[in-house]
Amino acid sequence: MIVASSTRPVYHPAGLDDALRAAVDDLRAGRWWSTGRLLAATGEDWGRRTSRTQVLAVVAARSTVLADWGREDPESPGLAILRTRVAVEHALTAAEARSPQARRLERAARESCWAAAEAVPSDPVPWVCLLALAVLDRSRAFPEHRQPSLDPMLPPGPWGLLREALRRDPGNREAHHRMLRYWQQFWRPAAADFVNVASSTAPAGSPLAALPLYLSVERYRNEPRRNAVVLRQWLREPHFSRTQRAYESWTVSVPGSWPVADLSYLAHALWASAQMGPAVRVFATLGPFASRAPWSLVADSPDRAEALLLTAREQALAGRATALA
Repeated sequence: MIVASSTRPVYHPAGLDDALRAAVDDLRAGRWWSTGRLLAATGEDWGRRTSRTQVLAVVAARSTVLADWGREDPESPGLAILRTRVAVEHALTAAEARSPQARRLERAARESCWAAAEAVPSDPVPWVCLLALAVLDRSRAFPEHRQPSLDPMLPPGPWGLLREALRRDPGNREAHHRMLRYWQQFWRPAAADFVNVASSTAPAGSPLAALPLYLSVERYRNEPRRNAVVLRQWLREPHFSRTQRAYESWTVSVPGSWPVADLSYLAHALWASAQMGPAVRVFATLGPFASRAPWSLVADSPDRAEALLLTAREQALAGRATALA
């Protein structure tokens, strides 16, 4: 059942994953044991391992908890991949902050990724991490960032890294989103072409069906706000059809397989295109959980994001087709 429209949203990085949420809370408190158990239980469920290690690393990167873990259980396989994940987080953060340590941290992160790929050849996470680092190679100095695509419509890029990740976990969500971010940074037309190919070939129920919604939000952000509102972008093509296809795919998905971020993009798109009944169903699945995006990206200002989310939820419940953003 959907929560009351006025209920404040819960922004938890683990979202709907109860086991991950408990591990994250422990990790924030400096306790790593539940994280080790969680990763051991995740085993070779590579898609879940990818998403869980991504969340855990963001939390661990803000503390010294991995150092404590390493002193007590240095041979833990869960520790090894989280160290690689944290190294990548540090490198990306340093580059964004233009830190003098950025290049050193980038080199260390790459070395950690290649070592992790060699240590566990079946794990897609090191390859996803290398894709994440690709955005730092602005001059494309590394040959793995200049590989030809199997699709002649797409330019050379880190396709080999993507193929390695997908060979281990076909449909890996983070790998596709990392590739999307790469093309959004280097050549935006390729981002649209990539998303169209990836979403059109994804199996029914895959969260990759939500990828085009990220393009729609990006388009809205780059459009002068008055034009976007007057034109009612979300009621026009290709945005309306993107929303419908994503919703249809979600309705046949395995429960819990779509993360909160994708559900938030879907709830927003349904509300903004005045499809209030489907929007209610997605909001009901989300319950109190939400991600800050896309609301922070489409609101008049970031500090109005939560108010916009609450308005959307209220209008969806009331069946009021008055959405504009």
